[in-house]
Amino acid sequence: MNKTFLFDALREATDEEMQKDKSVFVLGEDVGHYGGSYKVTKDLHVKYGDIRVLDTPIAENSFMGMAVGAAMTGLKPIVEGMNMSFLLLAFNQISNNAGMLPYTSGGNYKIPLVVRGPGGVGKQLGAEHSQRLEAYFQAIPGLKIVACSTPYNAKGLLKSAIRDNNPVIFFEHVLLYNIKEDIPSEEYLIPLDKAELVKAGTDITIVTYSRMRYHVVQAVEILIEQGYKPEVLDLISLKPIDIHSIVSSLRKTHKLLIVEECMKTGGIAAEIIAQVNDNYFDLLDGPVVRLSSQDIPTPYNGNLEKATVVQPQQIVEAVTRMLS
Repeated sequence: MNKTFLFDALREATDEEMQKDKSVFVLGEDVGHYGGSYKVTKDLHVKYGDIRVLDTPIAENSFMGMAVGAAMTGLKPIVEGMNMSFLLLAFNQISNNAGMLPYTSGGNYKIPLVVRGPGGVGKQLGAEHSQRLEAYFQAIPGLKIVACSTPYNAKGLLKSAIRDNNPVIFFEHVLLYNIKEDIPSEEYLIPLDKAELVKAGTDITIVTYSRMRYHVVQAVEILIEQGYKPEVLDLISLKPIDIHSIVSSLRKTHKLLIVEECMKTGGIAAEIIAQVNDNYFDLLDGPVVRLSSQDIPTPYNGNLEKATVVQPQQIVEAVTRMLS
């Protein structure tokens, strides 16, 4: 076991897959000589050269199109978005081309493409750098969406994403890169479509993902002191949603709270609520509750920014209300 930062876990995954498979390459802004905005590709250009770790111009639509074309020819591109917010400039390439080409080509093309990079609400990065794009991409057919949350799952998920024959949108949170934990020195893979049981419990199911996992864990420590036994699931897979793990938990607890950093309107929680109400309504003892970010552009002001995002105390209050 090695104590590893999340950004280093991602770097290790990329390095190992590039070493194993010569068709894997990285492209994006400042991924080469600079080593990536958050050092996920640090020094890889020294090992693999400037073609396999390719610095691109600031032209997201263009280099995403190049990546899709490369994937069509049998290469396995990893596109780093310097900030995932900027990938809205490549939305057409991701949706109309990456997501749909396997279908519109009658199965003649596979698109083994990973689009990864930092997203989420950071610390005073302003509205345009604080996007949560999971809701934007969720409706696109043909995509898989993953949100890593720990160094351990980051490495195992990225390796699986690189080996997958479908386009995978791989969300990393800008505030989680410096989280550190022990990860195995031997190789391991994590499935792209399974939620992770963070804590077993019997009173209520709390579903979350990405950075909110840590806010939930803080809240759960307080709730346990108050005598409650919450069960916590980290979704990890945002498309497809692992509804089976959620339902399995609901069969024990019969109450569901969803905590997300995504906006409330059309967010991941909205989709989970729809699926649960449509197919598993009889398992519920009461309405599903969701705690989501405010439906406003994220303010630059630190206090206002904090007020837009769900905080641990709000989670404690929601659980106590639901169980009282």
